[in-house]
Amino acid sequence: MKAADILPYEQVHVVDVNNGSRLITYAIEGESGEICLNGAAARLVNKGDIVIILAYNNVLESELKDFHPTLVYVNTKNEVTAKKSAIDRILS
Repeated sequence: MKAADILPYEQVHVVDVNNGSRLITYAIEGESGEICLNGAAARLVNKGDIVIILAYNNVLESELKDFHPTLVYVNTKNEVTAKKSAIDRILS
């Protein structure tokens, strides 16, 4: 949460890459390096699944040219491996 600047109780979307589940929930703080889903959301994601967590921001049109998202990449231990401000384009 800290690396991505996600606040406690901020609304987030969770996408499970393994099974295609998508859900909307809110962030709560846990142990460092831990991603955990509670309640009904826990039934949609299995332990060990790869998930993408999305948080959104409203930006005024006048601020768009100076806005850059925060993308946080982690390894299988949920340790931050990279932070970027744009998605790398893959050229074929």
